Amino acid sequence: MNEMVRITARDMVAVALKPLKAGETVSFGAGEITLKEDLPMGHKAALRDIRKGEPVIKYGYPIGEATEDIPAGAHVHTHNLHTLLSGEKEYEWHPIFPEQVRKEPAVFRGYARKYGKPGIRNELWILPTVGCVNDVAKALAREAQKLAGGAVEGVYAFPHPYGCSQLGDDQDNTRRVLAALATHPNAGGVLLLGLGCENSGIEQIRPYMKEYDESRVRFLVCQDCGDEQEAGMKLLEELAARMRQDERVSCTADRLTVGLKCGGSDGLSGITANPAIGVFSDLLTAMGGTTILTEVPEMFGAETILMDRCGDGELFRKTVSLINDFKAYFESYHMPVYENPSPGNKAGGITTLEDKALGCTQKSGSSPVTGVLAYGERAETAGLNLLSAPGNDLVASTALAVSGAQMVLFSTGRGTPFGCPVPTVKIASNTPLAQKKRNWIDFDAGRLLDGMTLEELGEDLLRTVLRIASGEKTRSEANGFHDLAIFKQGVTL
Repeated sequence: MNEMVRITARDMVAVALKPLKAGETVSFGAGEITLKEDLPMGHKAALRDIRKGEPVIKYGYPIGEATEDIPAGAHVHTHNLHTLLSGEKEYEWHPIFPEQVRKEPAVFRGYARKYGKPGIRNELWILPTVGCVNDVAKALAREAQKLAGGAVEGVYAFPHPYGCSQLGDDQDNTRRVLAALATHPNAGGVLLLGLGCENSGIEQIRPYMKEYDESRVRFLVCQDCGDEQEAGMKLLEELAARMRQDERVSCTADRLTVGLKCGGSDGLSGITANPAIGVFSDLLTAMGGTTILTEVPEMFGAETILMDRCGDGELFRKTVSLINDFKAYFESYHMPVYENPSPGNKAGGITTLEDKALGCTQKSGSSPVTGVLAYGERAETAGLNLLSAPGNDLVASTALAVSGAQMVLFSTGRGTPFGCPVPTVKIASNTPLAQKKRNWIDFDAGRLLDGMTLEELGEDLLRTVLRIASGEKTRSEANGFHDLAIFKQGVTL
């Protein structure tokens, strides 16, 4: 078995598949190299001498520039490599129009809804419109646990600090997020809980909800009633009674929308977990389903790969704006655009933003880009969509749910326990993590390194998704973890 992997024939580095020692002669498929330094799992070594100032190639693309001469066998990381990225760019479209063979949709069992796609959960949600009523929402959720059971698959409150003292886009984003969650197919019943004097109260949010099933939503303004706990419980009991009539029915996978996200990545994420998600995305979109890729700052350095897969010129222009607008957002706060890999990413072997982005975008597979979404916009076009949201795990995962994802696939090389408003499937990039954190991890993509093919791994991931869509709980759900994070960009009054 190879101790290292060279991802493409152009690459000047290979990645360690396990911890390696200085002086070892190791194989990387096409040859061997003697290491000059210890190499942690997921980290890179030079396959030939690299000159100072020379671009270093990984994934077939530059991931930065050598800051010193690097001899063959040496560790390539933050001490001798830096980014080549700079500010906003002019882009040219070089369309490749990848061919996609249609597949017969697979089947799962979900909950039919009056409007929109089916739910893969039938949960009772309590959504505070403003942070001032967070504790009321949490108290209601505690008392309403007695309503859970049967078709009522869970009762959850989603506290957040917003809904008042916000201006412009921030206020609009809060309204869009709450309206989208109030009409999300995974919610069989929703109590929208307001205070009564906030900027983004119930009357401001309702117009954003558009078409919704009135039998599944209730509204309560706490300042308008004597005992909000008693009034809230009465409404929750009405919703639960309605939900108990619901049953899972056969649904086809073209009715699925799945969000694609990674976090706590390591040097193996772009080799195992993210490519497996890419195979899954290709399979689902070939069936007429929808996937959504986000984390715009983690596209920097790999954005042209996505741009060239845009289905037409308008989508290309939207993708250019998606990228450059996010760079301008960073620059407007005088923040560095390219200081992105986190300490955990770097410890796991990721060196530059290009390195991270080229691994991150493996989740998109090879399908054409069919849609580009603003933050808070729902995905309406089947196929691969790109969504404007930051890389932050909680914010980006919430954004995917808001855009209609019934489930989020979340790859990780370091591990994380959180869950967003929808089932959050944790996919480990390496088997040691999957074995160590069995209470966090749902799927082991490290099996790719033990002889499983990428196609087999992607197909197994599809089967896992269908089981979860049919009711199997993720680890984060079993742990009771459901979090909400709204993107805040501007001033708080």
